[in-house]
Amino acid sequence: MDGRELELSNLDKVLYPRTGWTKGEMIDYYVRVAPVLLRYLRGRPLTRIRHPNGVAEQGFFEKNAPAGTPDWVRTVTLPVPGSTRLRETIDYVVVEDVATLVWLANLAAIELHTPQWRVSRAGKPAAPDLLVADLDPGPGVGLAECALVAVAARERFALDGLAAAPKTSGRKGMQLVCRLPGRDTSDQISEYAKTVAEDLERALPELVVSRMARNLRAGKVFFDWSQNAAAKTTVAAYSLRAGDVPTVSAPLSWAEVESGRLAPLGPDEVLARVAADGDLLAA
Repeated sequence: MDGRELELSNLDKVLYPRTGWTKGEMIDYYVRVAPVLLRYLRGRPLTRIRHPNGVAEQGFFEKNAPAGTPDWVRTVTLPVPGSTRLRETIDYVVVEDVATLVWLANLAAIELHTPQWRVSRAGKPAAPDLLVADLDPGPGVGLAECALVAVAARERFALDGLAAAPKTSGRKGMQLVCRLPGRDTSDQISEYAKTVAEDLERALPELVVSRMARNLRAGKVFFDWSQNAAAKTTVAAYSLRAGDVPTVSAPLSWAEVESGRLAPLGPDEVLARVAADGDLLAA
């Protein structure tokens, strides 16, 4: 695979007990979806959520390259100011090819999360090239309400010349992604996203909340602008999520969002959509 020899283990291990979905099936999904998934991983320091014993047990976030990382896997060393583990730097994995993706999947890295910025070939962080808005439904609302907020947010972004593309979070909410020219800092983009959130809250006070306090979220959609902070990551398009059943952070068409009839999508559904429609985020 990519000229590499990989030793895979425990392919029959069940990672999702409710459905019996195995590690072998997860690896197969990641291989088949790699032609579109890799677009959203290349050049980005990767945070993984690993579940070696399956999703029924607590997983763990992993940023540092694990012991035994092959020498052909790309890593970048970056500073981590304010680390809770008092680290000065972290050696991040950067997924550039299918072989690295499969190697991580064999380690039960179910979820793949990336920042809104890339690193250069020399390993230096570049200015963010993405803006992400995370639409998180509070108690009493769901994807249908997220869809309403997404359409309103699309029009608000368009006022500033930004084209927003929608995807599911793979859980209960949605995300909007806007391509940026790569000129502004993370702080500037976060401040802009916060302004958009506040504008939407003023326009739709019965539906949108821009403040982080959880006691304000009942019956509303939280427009999380903070995902654009330099240290934050967002689940990558086409990444699996570690819920009761295997679901995917799946790109959507605006026609689907406007219909309001949205539901979580599983790996087989996503692969079928890619085969039929290509990558809905590609534009």
